[in-house]
Amino acid sequence: GPNASSPAGCGNGSAAADPLRQEVEALVSHWNLYINLGGFFVGLFSVTFFGPWSDSVGRRPALILPAVGMAVQAAIYLLVMYLQLHVAYFLLGRILSGLMGDYNLILASCFAYVADTSDKHARTFRVAVLEACLGIAGMLASIGGGQWRKAQGYINPFWLVLAASVAAALYAAFCLQESVKQQKPAKLFTLSHYRAVYRLYTAPEHLSSRRKLALYSLAFFLLVTVHFGTKDLFVLYELGSPLCWAADLIGYGSAASYLAYLSSLGGLRLLQLCLEDTWVAEMGLISNISGLVAISFATTTPLMFTGYGILFLSMAATPVIRAKLSKLVSEMEQGALFASVACVEGLCSLVATGVFNSLYPASLHFMRGFPFLFGAIILLIPAAIIGWIEIWDSNHDYSQFSDASLSPVDG
Repeated sequence: GPNASSPAGCGNGSAAADPLRQEVEALVSHWNLYINLGGFFVGLFSVTFFGPWSDSVGRRPALILPAVGMAVQAAIYLLVMYLQLHVAYFLLGRILSGLMGDYNLILASCFAYVADTSDKHARTFRVAVLEACLGIAGMLASIGGGQWRKAQGYINPFWLVLAASVAAALYAAFCLQESVKQQKPAKLFTLSHYRAVYRLYTAPEHLSSRRKLALYSLAFFLLVTVHFGTKDLFVLYELGSPLCWAADLIGYGSAASYLAYLSSLGGLRLLQLCLEDTWVAEMGLISNISGLVAISFATTTPLMFTGYGILFLSMAATPVIRAKLSKLVSEMEQGALFASVACVEGLCSLVATGVFNSLYPASLHFMRGFPFLFGAIILLIPAAIIGWIEIWDSNHDYSQFSDASLSPVDG
């Protein structure tokens, strides 16, 4: 409805004061919240249900179901647009997709599939390749989808969404080789799937591994929350004064942020030649913290792009943490593990939206870039957690080696 040609914060303020614009923005915000909450809470139960189930029956069913669910969601969205139905039907589509696992189950199943088909030495890089696929897909969707919407409107791009979801379901059903070696029949409707996720963090055996599982999960939660939260604010920050970017610069900025996935993949591969995975993750966190600090003080276009450049290794920490988590559980717990990680990722999105979108307007009067500085400070916690675990493991291994070398002499 309302004309959004004048960016808020750089014009004369008339667009921001338009009552129709304010009403539309409020409605969009509310329905986005309803749709995201509905998808998250339904998906929370379905992902932790189907993820452990895939440890027994195989990964292919857990890849087919969410792809079909996303196809159903795209079909409902198309009906809403063609028939001009009430926007509440968007919520129906999201809930139906959530019942089949939604995007989070696809992520969980793909990462579990990679864990099934790789040894522990190569797993970190394989997981990083999958993370880079997310970045490439996001970049293509942002650039191609935006131009397509401008040229033909909203409806035609959703036909591609429908076709891609159907193609993914067919590929998983007929082309993908099963990765679970010892498949066995398992009841679908049973609470044992939820108990499998619960046991990951509470089982008394291997207490040290469970403790590290909880600590790595906390580090992952904080890292991804900062990533989602700051990513949501980049465009708002660039539109406002003093940057006042136009659409072309915003497009270049978006492409630069997605390129971090590819540069992180290359950087991780090179750093693995001379560093342990843990220190590669620390290098990635240093890149992330430094880049966010630079962006928080950016008042010119060159400084903003400098911040994006410093973020070149920022996505190297998440694949390392995923791989570390995967190595802490058995082969028969990979589905349960990545289902719980997918739920943590969904929770990250909700927390990030609530915290950072509230912090941004609250800090405008004293520092526009404060949310980025806040995110950089938060990232010090996962950096400390990962470093502490590595140092503790090194000291533990050294003490065991010393005891073993002294025992023949004592004897």
